[in-house]
Amino acid sequence: MTLYFCECGKTMEIGKATIVNRDGKWVTKEALCECGKYMDSKPTEGMPSLKRTEPTLSMKRDKLWEGATEKIRSKATE
Repeated sequence: MTLYFCECGKTMEIGKATIVNRDGKWVTKEALCECGKYMDSKPTEGMPSLKRTEPTLSMKRDKLWEGATEKIRSKATE
């Protein structure tokens, strides 16, 4: 959950945030305060890192390497 602060002093905790462009500024849609302004938050951690773990990714790399080594070996024996 992220803690959002408003200029008027109110706070709000939001679990899922939707970022939208309003009047040329990127704001969290759910962080609209009662005073009519959008609340702001301070990041607690850095950007998340995504790791792709699909099985097709590793299979393609393995096949590519196998094909390259076979071509090199066959050219060396000629």
